[in-house]
Amino acid sequence: MSTKPSQEVVAIVVAAGSGVRLGREIPKAAIEIAGVPMVVRAVRAMLNGGADRAIVVAPEAWVEVFTSFFTGKAERVKVIAGGVMRQDSVRLGLDQVGDAPITLVHDAARPLVPPFVVDRVIESVRDGAPAVVPVVPQVDSLRRVRRNSTVAVDRSTFLRVQTPQGFDTAALRQAHAAAGDKEFTDDATMCEAIDIPVTTVPGDGLALKVTEPMDLVLAEVIARGEA
Repeated sequence: MSTKPSQEVVAIVVAAGSGVRLGREIPKAAIEIAGVPMVVRAVRAMLNGGADRAIVVAPEAWVEVFTSFFTGKAERVKVIAGGVMRQDSVRLGLDQVGDAPITLVHDAARPLVPPFVVDRVIESVRDGAPAVVPVVPQVDSLRRVRRNSTVAVDRSTFLRVQTPQGFDTAALRQAHAAAGDKEFTDDATMCEAIDIPVTTVPGDGLALKVTEPMDLVLAEVIARGEA
């Protein structure tokens, strides 16, 4: 008796960063936006956008607290301890993905990403793209540093990359295995390093990354406006 291949989508939500740059003494992903921790908002977006399960990679000392955020959702959300670098945390998350053919990697620091962006990424992978990133145009003018001066560059040739990034799980595992100790800024770049092509889909301005205090203020305003 034959069985259908798995169509499961698993989202690795990277939430092991500190809140130092935001002036907080708790992990960034635990900071609340309109009364809801960033990591909870990020996981909701993944599940509402089409992911079947989420693996939350949290600071080791905060695993119990993060687990309490998802009481009653144990079948769909698992919290594990992260590693030293971001890619270490993703690799630990990959160990929990199992045989799901599609893996998303999302930063909890992008808590307001619309579910339709998540769906776009998933559908692109399902259509055959091994690595997919959501992007938005670069709207600010850019200048390149040249020793003691700068020179303008054409911003139309640049795109800003967001998350979730989506992958054929086998391709992502191959990229991580090949990376070794070399540090990469994101998983798509890691894939490109071994000639796995990266496809883009439209992102959205709401998927802003909360890095500085002003980002947190903006996210709060947006979240309260949507409530």
